[in-house]
Amino acid sequence: MKIQVIGAGSWGLAITRLLARNGHEVALCARAEDQPDVIRDSRKSPLYVTDMELPESVIIQHDEVWPEPDIAVYAVPSHAMRPVSAHYRFPEGTIAVSVAKGIENETLLRMSEVIALTHTGPIVALSGPSHAEEVGQDLPASLVSASTDIAAAERVQQAFSGPTMRVYSSPDVIGVELGGSLKNVIAIAAGVSDGLALGDNAKAALITRGLAEISRLGVALGADPLTFAGLSGMGDLIVTCDSRHSRNRRTGEAIARGETLDDILSHTAMVAEGVKTATSVHALATREGIEMPICEQVYQVLFENLEPRTALAALMDRDARPERG
Repeated sequence: MKIQVIGAGSWGLAITRLLARNGHEVALCARAEDQPDVIRDSRKSPLYVTDMELPESVIIQHDEVWPEPDIAVYAVPSHAMRPVSAHYRFPEGTIAVSVAKGIENETLLRMSEVIALTHTGPIVALSGPSHAEEVGQDLPASLVSASTDIAAAERVQQAFSGPTMRVYSSPDVIGVELGGSLKNVIAIAAGVSDGLALGDNAKAALITRGLAEISRLGVALGADPLTFAGLSGMGDLIVTCDSRHSRNRRTGEAIARGETLDDILSHTAMVAEGVKTATSVHALATREGIEMPICEQVYQVLFENLEPRTALAALMDRDARPERG
């Protein structure tokens, strides 16, 4: 296939390498800040996953795209999806793929919904436990290709599947996108737990109850509850809460050390999506009347200057209740 990747961050680079190694014709569109000339000459990014080499077959572009690719992959942070998808528009025959994991703050739209504002063709959400650092080293991973257009989901499934990537298809776009987005908020909480040295028991409870919160909101918004037991739910939640590669987990650890959010964000060029998503989740839970105590405490710590140990006490002091219900 002829595949356009937009975004030369860590995930965009890893996806580009994966697709090229799968035998597709791939072009990567990079911003000036991502130094496309350096990438073109060295086949490596000077900024992200710097030890990962792109195949010679990959075309490196600067602020340009192919007009009619078979698939266009938007590998940009959630806050950039609206301007990027409006700027780089493709014909109806192109399958647009979102690999961003976030919810737009102002509108509370999922990324596929943002793309749908300007793209009239099929849209697919691709998500799952897949740190770019490992995908770029050709380590095995699995993803979920989700769309209401099953033929489009299956075509993306075929494009991304290969010796090191197994892809499953799903019709549950809502569940796949919410699982990939909300797990970042729980991962910040997991990082705080690690930073405070609360132990394995606490972290296991945090992950499990975090999944209950994700499922609760997801079902209220129309998702299939079984989706959250799969790769884009539990799978992505586990890896993001536990991996050394997780930016959201590292953000939580830094908060536990007493660093301010402004300082944390100023020290890294890579986006911790859970920070922005915490605001969207807070708004969604309020709008839907859904109880999400862990996500609420993360929001309070990030934006209301609540001390992490005070947030822990608030969670532990909640009224007793049945586990299910």
